[in-house]
Amino acid sequence: MAQNVPDFFELLRGAQNTAVHLELRDSYGVGDEAKDFAKFKRTGVHPDLDPESEGWAGWVPLVRETVARGVTMRRARVVSEPVTDYIRFEHAGTAVNLAAGELVRWLPRRQASDIALPGNDFWLIDDRRVLFHFFTGDGDWAGYEFSEDPAAVRLCKTAFDSVWERGLPHEQFVV
Repeated sequence: MAQNVPDFFELLRGAQNTAVHLELRDSYGVGDEAKDFAKFKRTGVHPDLDPESEGWAGWVPLVRETVARGVTMRRARVVSEPVTDYIRFEHAGTAVNLAAGELVRWLPRRQASDIALPGNDFWLIDDRRVLFHFFTGDGDWAGYEFSEDPAAVRLCKTAFDSVWERGLPHEQFVV
């Protein structure tokens, strides 16, 4: 992991206006979701839709705190269709993101062909700080990189804004 990466929670707590997240993968294999994802694949029902549950204890309070300060939090996902089982799982669990205060949109990948997208998922904070997320081929965490480089910020802002403009609000995106 890079040495210059700030703590994510502190980075988000430092946001003053906006925090946007672009997700580009069709599948993630993050270990802390494995049990819930396996249950979802067996039952077709997301096992944890309670924003007050222990499973969401790290995320929901942070989002609520951030939004309460007046920061707009938006998440956009570029997805292939037909969607993967993981995207179905993610879509089912998005109710918690919305309940916490995030805004979420989905863009079918075929509608993103003319958008210059960075090679990795990222968080862009206040249009000036970028935290890139790296994943293995299997979708598990592989590290982070932090940047305030104006060219990287501009690429991420333009990409996110384009995806957001074309994306469908969560309630309208059917998996």
